[in-house]
Amino acid sequence: MRPRLYCWDDRLRDSPLPLSRRRAQPGLVHHSDRGSQYASNDYTDLLKQQDIDISMSRKGNPWDNAACESFMKTLKYEEVFRQDYRDLAEARGSIQHFLEKIYNEKRLHSALGYRPPAEFERSLPSTGVAV
Repeated sequence: MRPRLYCWDDRLRDSPLPLSRRRAQPGLVHHSDRGSQYASNDYTDLLKQQDIDISMSRKGNPWDNAACESFMKTLKYEEVFRQDYRDLAEARGSIQHFLEKIYNEKRLHSALGYRPPAEFERSLPSTGVAV
C-alpha cells in the first residue's frame, strides 16, 4: 500500500507527473487555491477526465491551504535548497526519491502521531479499496 501523496507542477496539462505513472484511485481529491491556472477549463477538464474530485479554498481564506503550504516549505528546505541539480531530470529524480523514500517512509509527521505517512496508512483498518 503506497501513501497517496500527489504533486503536480503548475502545468498539469503538459506535465501530469503522477498521472503518467499510474491512474488515480477513486476518491482522490485535488485541492488548490483559487488561482486562475487551477480554475481554468483545461485544468479542471483534465482532473474530471481522471475522475479526480476538485476542491478549492474558500475566497479570502488562506487557512484552507495551510497543510499544502507547510508541505511545500518542507520540500524546499529539506530537499530543494540543499541540492545543486545539474538539470531538470536530476531535479525530478531527486525530488521523487525524497518524496517516496524520505517524506513518506522515514520523516515523522506530528499530525500522524509522529509516524511516517506509509506507517500511518498501514495502521489504518482495511477498507477493501485499492491504493
